Amino acid sequence: MDDVIIIGGSFAGLAGALQLGRARRKVTVLDTGLPRNRFAGHSHGLLGHDHKPPLDILAEARQQLARYPTIRLVNARADSVSGAVDDFSVLTGDGESLGARRLILSYGVADQMPDVPGFAEGWGTSIVPCPYCDGFEVAGQHWGLVWSGPQSHQSVRLFHDWTDRLTLFADGHDIPPDIRADLARRNIPVVDGRITEIAHHGDHIATVNLDTGPNVAVDILFAHPRNKPSASLHESLGLATVDTPLGIAVDERRETSMPGIYAAGDLANPLMPSVTTASSHGAMAGIFSQQSMLV
Repeated sequence: MDDVIIIGGSFAGLAGALQLGRARRKVTVLDTGLPRNRFAGHSHGLLGHDHKPPLDILAEARQQLARYPTIRLVNARADSVSGAVDDFSVLTGDGESLGARRLILSYGVADQMPDVPGFAEGWGTSIVPCPYCDGFEVAGQHWGLVWSGPQSHQSVRLFHDWTDRLTLFADGHDIPPDIRADLARRNIPVVDGRITEIAHHGDHIATVNLDTGPNVAVDILFAHPRNKPSASLHESLGLATVDTPLGIAVDERRETSMPGIYAAGDLANPLMPSVTTASSHGAMAGIFSQQSMLV
């Protein structure tokens, strides 16, 4: 039996495994090899790895974990989880049954691409979600933002640290009059009409085609498509969640509502997803799960 099984081997899961391996705890990491940021050319904001391709960072991390004899990395999906603290059972997609005293859920979320031609093709290059991840590289240029709800108004204010040139695309949504008034005060144009297609030119520049009015070219387009957890294990376990946006509820030790199960990464940090916070919370989950097994 393992001390800990980690389900999800991206930044959070591998950070947790590193702490556990250094504590000489027996760990199995299950991973499907599909990290959320695999579409990005570079990852930013992670100390010591700034501006490196995210897949290269993960490959280097796996190589570093190879020096710890108690860590096992397995390319497999976790199909089901059962049991309770000190006696969890995980069934993999390969039919292997694994046991562990503790679990860390770090399988993240998957972005759902809208049915707009060119959106999926530009995701991670000319269409991005996070100014902390990509804003510096396009600072001072003409940004576009696709309205996705009230949180977009906060983005407008946030973007000011990077650029004074912003165009907001309503994309068929009704933007409240008070917010439109605030946007006008900030000299931010609002383009009405639905987005019908996005054409790409090089790494960043995108032309937004609309069903009404002229097309608009921007140097980078920010958008926040819907996402969902990459697996449903937390649902089958009945773990408590937070409502807005959906994510697993955890306490200050990263433990979920079920004793012995911890969560880290975008799955348990929906408001501020990033490789930096994922790595930090993954390390915390590893440390606190180890401490919970002390006798």
